[in-house]
Amino acid sequence: MRLRLGGPTIRTRIIGMVLLPLVGLMGLWAFAMVSMTGDLRALIRVESVYDHFGTPVDTAVGQIQIERRLAAEYLASRGSAPALVGLTTQERATDEAVQAMRAAAADRGRQGDLTSAQRSTLSDMLTAADGLATLRKQVLARQLSWDRAVDAYTAIVEPSFRVESALTALQAGRLARESQTVIDLVQDREFVSREDAMGSAARAAGGFTTDQYRAFADTVEDRRVFFRTYVPDLPADSRELFENFSRSPQYTALVSAENAVLSAGPHSVPGAAGTASWRTTMDNAVHSYMVTCTDAAGNAAARGRSFARAELIRAGVAGGVGLLAVGLSIWFSVRTGRHISRRLANLRDAAGLLATHQLPDVVGRLSAGEQVDAAAEAPPLSFGDDEIGQVGRAFNEARRAAFEAAVGQARMRRGVSAVFLNIARRSQALLHRQLKLVDAMERRTTDPDELADLFRIDHLTTRMRRHAEGLIILSGAAPGRMWRNPVPVVEVVGAAVGEVEEYARVEVPPMPAVGIAAEAVADVVHLIAELVENATAFSPPQTQVTMRAGEAAHGFVLEIDDRGLGMDPDQLAEANRTLAGIQDFDLEQTERLGLFIVSRLARRHGIDVTLCRSPYGGTTAVVLLPSAVIADAGRDRSTERTEPAAVVAAPRPEHAALPKRVPQTSLASQPEQRADQSATEDEVTPEQMAAIFGSFQRGLARGRNGTEEGSDR
Repeated sequence: MRLRLGGPTIRTRIIGMVLLPLVGLMGLWAFAMVSMTGDLRALIRVESVYDHFGTPVDTAVGQIQIERRLAAEYLASRGSAPALVGLTTQERATDEAVQAMRAAAADRGRQGDLTSAQRSTLSDMLTAADGLATLRKQVLARQLSWDRAVDAYTAIVEPSFRVESALTALQAGRLARESQTVIDLVQDREFVSREDAMGSAARAAGGFTTDQYRAFADTVEDRRVFFRTYVPDLPADSRELFENFSRSPQYTALVSAENAVLSAGPHSVPGAAGTASWRTTMDNAVHSYMVTCTDAAGNAAARGRSFARAELIRAGVAGGVGLLAVGLSIWFSVRTGRHISRRLANLRDAAGLLATHQLPDVVGRLSAGEQVDAAAEAPPLSFGDDEIGQVGRAFNEARRAAFEAAVGQARMRRGVSAVFLNIARRSQALLHRQLKLVDAMERRTTDPDELADLFRIDHLTTRMRRHAEGLIILSGAAPGRMWRNPVPVVEVVGAAVGEVEEYARVEVPPMPAVGIAAEAVADVVHLIAELVENATAFSPPQTQVTMRAGEAAHGFVLEIDDRGLGMDPDQLAEANRTLAGIQDFDLEQTERLGLFIVSRLARRHGIDVTLCRSPYGGTTAVVLLPSAVIADAGRDRSTERTEPAAVVAAPRPEHAALPKRVPQTSLASQPEQRADQSATEDEVTPEQMAAIFGSFQRGLARGRNGTEEGSDR
């Protein structure tokens, strides 16, 4: 027989288990190949991308640098007409270059070649160029000093270096460093252009101020530091380009012009020997810088293309081998999975049969009391001699052990129940004899102190009897106490409260004239006593436990409120599951024996017991007694209680009858009654107290004698 369980088959699971890692591996392989080849393809395209996007940016920056110089000259010359003509002419050239830069950036056919970082830096450059219009208005209105204008134009130029860095960004280690070094040297060209603007403005103004001279000197120092720092980091061919440039007449003239200004100090005029010499020196230096940087960038691009081609070839070979290995792994895994799945299907069917039919059937038969042979119920099954066969043999052992464990557990439960019942019955007999002895001592005693001690012993004995009955209930038997006629609910509740150690803290309200059916009296007393004892045990000793009672549509409701800390929602739900009988009795949960006892008593009579949050902050136990438990309470039931024959050896007066709790309650409430009396009332003397207790004892004895005569034992 093949047992089909819900969900995919074993074969599907095994194939899926094998294929999922392989598919993941295939995905990782594809991702690695796409990422690697994507970077390499981008490396190959870097020159093309730079030609399309970077070259227009370089051209626009060059025009902005020229406009910066002319704007500084215009401001330094206090708006001279020749300077204005040169500035306006240059503005048109700058606008053409900026428009070409914008057109290149807006080319939708090439935007896919850019990364998100490259698009972001290009957008920053376009945004900076938008500030030209405002800056020009301020320059023409001569609202700025020439040095502030130089700084404003420089702020527009600076994003271009991030554009160039992003467009030439490489992920190949040494090539990436080389590319960044070339960009840094492009900034060196910007320093020269900035020197040109400052020097030209100072010539037009007739000299530097102290702050302007300091800014010029800082720019010269930055240029020289950049040159000394980054040229040695270049590869040999590009480094040779810059070293040749540093020995050229153009660079020598630049250094001489810089030194002349620096040595002259503040208020000096750059290139005082003649305008042409300063202009020629700066133009030649800027042009030579541009040519040198372009050649170095070409060297870096050529190396990048060569590196990318070689890496693409290696990646292609490695990817092909990896793809072949993945394909072979998939084929072999699927083939092996199919073979294994056929073997495991039988093992799966056997395990399913055990879980769904064999073991539940054995457990049910054991619960019904039937004797089961574990060996006969679990014959060994054959699954071969390999590893799957070893698993099958282990399954045979596990199946046999499961049957033996079920049989052993059933035997142990029966033994534990028998032990509970035996101990409880013995305890009942001893407690019955102890109650008889206490009764006899109470009849003979007239001393108030001794009588009070005997009452306390009587109360302790009653509580001990309830605990013994708890063992009987947990073992599955009936406690033994019973009544022939219904008992008023107020007496049932009073009897239950009397079996609790701190009964004086319990407030019992007036109750309707409702009775409890005779066959349910003992169990209802025990059930309410367990709930009241929990309420007193888990609430502060200075607080009271209150009750509310009333008739309901389908029976009678009793609510027991305590003012303790209560339980959190998880604990409350767990306790209610226990009360509902959803959880079986567990010997390890000793702290919840009372709830298991209440659960069994409630299920015996169809009583609904629920725990919930108390309005006082503690816990409320709601007991719904069904109509089947409710009876007419009009008849006196003081002589209607009987004891089980197994416990009672001979007829005796019962101190433990329900009316016995009423005197105890009266004694507990007597101090409160005394407190309400007038302050002028005299205290009761010991002799008067002895007379009171003696009278009480004689009346109690007469009542017991009447009970003995009317009892049906």
